[in-house]
Amino acid sequence: MDRRHFLATSIAGLAAQAYAQEKVRRVGLIGCGWYGKIDLLRLIQISPVEVVSLCDVDKDMLAQAAEIVAGRQKSHKTPRMYADYREMLRQKDLDLVLIATPDHWHALTMIEAVKSGLDVYVQKPISVDIEEGRAMLAAARKYKRVVQVGMQRRSTPHLAEARDEIVVPGKLGKVGLVEICCYYHMRATANPPDTRPPANLDYEMWTGPAPMRPYNSLVHPRTWRAFMEYGNGIVGDMCVHMFDMTRWMLNLGWPKSISSTGGILIDKSSKANISDTQTVTFHYDDLDVVWQHRSWGDAPDPKYPWAAMFYGDKGTLKAGVFGYDFKPEKGDAIHRDVTYEYEQFPEDKTEKDLERHVAPAIRRHMRDFLANIDSRGKPVSDIEQGYISASSCILGNLSMKLGRTLAWDARTERVVNDAEANRLLARPYRAPWTHPGLPRPTA
Repeated sequence: MDRRHFLATSIAGLAAQAYAQEKVRRVGLIGCGWYGKIDLLRLIQISPVEVVSLCDVDKDMLAQAAEIVAGRQKSHKTPRMYADYREMLRQKDLDLVLIATPDHWHALTMIEAVKSGLDVYVQKPISVDIEEGRAMLAAARKYKRVVQVGMQRRSTPHLAEARDEIVVPGKLGKVGLVEICCYYHMRATANPPDTRPPANLDYEMWTGPAPMRPYNSLVHPRTWRAFMEYGNGIVGDMCVHMFDMTRWMLNLGWPKSISSTGGILIDKSSKANISDTQTVTFHYDDLDVVWQHRSWGDAPDPKYPWAAMFYGDKGTLKAGVFGYDFKPEKGDAIHRDVTYEYEQFPEDKTEKDLERHVAPAIRRHMRDFLANIDSRGKPVSDIEQGYISASSCILGNLSMKLGRTLAWDARTERVVNDAEANRLLARPYRAPWTHPGLPRPTA
């Protein structure tokens, strides 16, 4: 055996031994649809977890997820299946839980999970209203739980490089404007008839605290984002990613004020009630971050249909999920493409419905989550960051709804001198569910 082969074999052996000695964490998943499975299977790839239980209100979706997980996890055991997350959490046999329900279910499931002593990976945006998010942050801190939000732009390898090698060292100079955008034709345009829910779906439980709408095929599965009852439209879905990435890259906190215009300007025939066109401006000192989405027409830059453009006095950075381009005022331009990891994780090539360009970011995000569980630190997308980014986007929708700019007081977490706007910080819950919002001082 030559020396190189000996060293390679020894290193591989040590790595395998370390992997075997790593603690096997017991995992549960609440919400077994599209991204729930994507997140869970990435976790299985990078850590010797045991998926103990799965929960979903769709029996078919639940059974499908259990079969996939049994085929992918090391033990090949089929997880236990639950229709009610409360029953799953009562078993007290988990170390951490992933939450990938529709947005209107994030708050109640996450708060119950941290009360049960679990660390949590919750999908973005964390909440459908601001008071939910405030209660989620308070619960995470009260019960001393690690909560990672699925805003994985913060863990995307090429975007982390752009931040660390271009933005932080000041190669952009002073940034005076960031344009963030999404021009995907992603808004539902169908107008299906209302029908009885399918037998495999507990529609009452699926609706939970949200207003009860007639069931139709847009509601479930996956296209529920067509309705504001369950989320916050394209702003809540896509803007939150790019706005959060911008805050991370530039080390920004709460905006001072938020203004928004738009609505359903083109597609008035669909049952979808989310905007098809919207601009939101997040105002900071000496900086505006301006979001625009159109679910129709062409993107101004076809290479960057969902992206952030940072304009500085020394250069421009265009950053998206498939790569980035940096053009300095002086010197050579830099281009990077998204990183794929097919050699290490060949199953990425064939996994159904996987966003392959996002898989490395999710794995990195999961590794950060696990490392902070061990250290009891704050992960890169800590619940507080999720709260700020989601709430700022919600304020954008409220600004459009009310037709005025909203000034935000980050200390009191209230809209300044606007009682009507503050009444909209919490949505009413449908009985028997109770909103988790915290008491506020009356004075």
